[in-house]
Amino acid sequence: MKKLEIIALFSIILGAFALRLYKFNAPIGDWHSWRQTDTSAVSRNFVKDGFDVLHPKFDDLSMGVSLKDNPQGYRFVEFPIYNTAQAALFKYLGGFTIEQWGRLVTIFSSLASIVFIYLLVKKHVGKAAALFAAFFFAALPYNIYFGRVILPDPSMVMAILGGIYFFDLWVETAKLRIYSWKFILAVVFTASSFLLKPFALFFTLPMFYLAFNKFGITFFKKWQLWVFFIISLFPLGFWQVWMRQYSEGIPRNDWLLNGNNIRFKGSFFHWLFGQRIGKIILGYFGLPIVALGILRNITQKEGWFSFSFLASSLLFMSVVATGNVQHDYYQILIIPTLSIFFGKGADMILRNAGGIFNRYISLTTLVIFVGFMLAFSWFEVRDFYNIQHPEIIQAGKTVDEAVPKDAKVLAPYGGDTTLLYYTKRKGWPVFDRSLPRFIKEGAQYMVFVNPTEPELNFKNYFVVLSEGDKYIVYDLTKPLKPIK
Repeated sequence: MKKLEIIALFSIILGAFALRLYKFNAPIGDWHSWRQTDTSAVSRNFVKDGFDVLHPKFDDLSMGVSLKDNPQGYRFVEFPIYNTAQAALFKYLGGFTIEQWGRLVTIFSSLASIVFIYLLVKKHVGKAAALFAAFFFAALPYNIYFGRVILPDPSMVMAILGGIYFFDLWVETAKLRIYSWKFILAVVFTASSFLLKPFALFFTLPMFYLAFNKFGITFFKKWQLWVFFIISLFPLGFWQVWMRQYSEGIPRNDWLLNGNNIRFKGSFFHWLFGQRIGKIILGYFGLPIVALGILRNITQKEGWFSFSFLASSLLFMSVVATGNVQHDYYQILIIPTLSIFFGKGADMILRNAGGIFNRYISLTTLVIFVGFMLAFSWFEVRDFYNIQHPEIIQAGKTVDEAVPKDAKVLAPYGGDTTLLYYTKRKGWPVFDRSLPRFIKEGAQYMVFVNPTEPELNFKNYFVVLSEGDKYIVYDLTKPLKPIK
């Protein structure tokens, strides 16, 4: 790289790091706090109980995850690579809370993604497009927020981008040596991405394109490619077979595909392409730049590489239709695709400035559109950082300070585990059985936030351990009279 190029990329990375430190010390009570606390609870239990990665556990003992009793609190979703890193850094380095270490793991994954996007776009499109793509990934408000959450998704994006990059380097070699460092790194990154979240499988299309582009239709005859994919898939296959022994800890996930029959309905396009991509992510004004990137002439150098990412994103959103509409964090996976086409679109404007476009009007328009994109996207995303219900955190800390460490807590909050997480106890975040049965199964304390009149009426049955303006804690071990 030239010196100016290195300075530009370093500046983008440094800026991305600084932006992702916004509200770094805030407790987990922001957007999607329930999913973040579920993830962090697994890491916290690794610290407390040991790194048993084959039996990850969180604090939720309810039937809400799998509709089966889960008295051990098993949490079998993604293989706990992310949790192991978070817990190990907290345990052996310290200096930050476990939540802050989780954010740091995500932040550094996000920064590594910037590097991989830059390298891929530079190789297949050009330097200017690569810098624009890296800038987009670094500065986009949506991606800033989700580039510091306690979720495995950003690390999965980093891993699959790394897998594609090293696979690209490997297939360039004539002999496809399976003992080369390029092959090893491609396998490690790709296998890790599948374990972090199997949705990474959708984003192997760029690998198939690269193999086809190198070897033609006979690429499927290359035994080395078969070895690569078999080795990459083996850990995921093992994990899927292993976790089937613990069905009580496997969340129901069949609804993610098309559980509400929304696929290709008007609301499907409205929510994904209108609200999420057009409004929240691209802030309206980023859409024309991305569209120009898609419409740009395809060069011999690039081929259809960029469009293999586009096909992966469209396939992912179409297959996992309900999941994508239900959860806006699922669109973390398509940000590299948008980054690539944003980079191509911005580069196209610059290349044609002074040609078919007026130079000064082109540059001014680009700056204005990028500014508006960031401003409008930030307007939509800024509320993600806010803690809407701080009383949850206060109530949880009150329980943590007042009850024994091994106590089980009933912390009903509609299935949201944030309140339970802050009690630092195992228990139940939802009423999925009768109160006498909860007590029989070990519930010793019960906490409500913003208690309703029926919840306050439990004062007639149990001793109140603590009460604040917006919460109340009952001692279930001290009944005042029997409850039916």
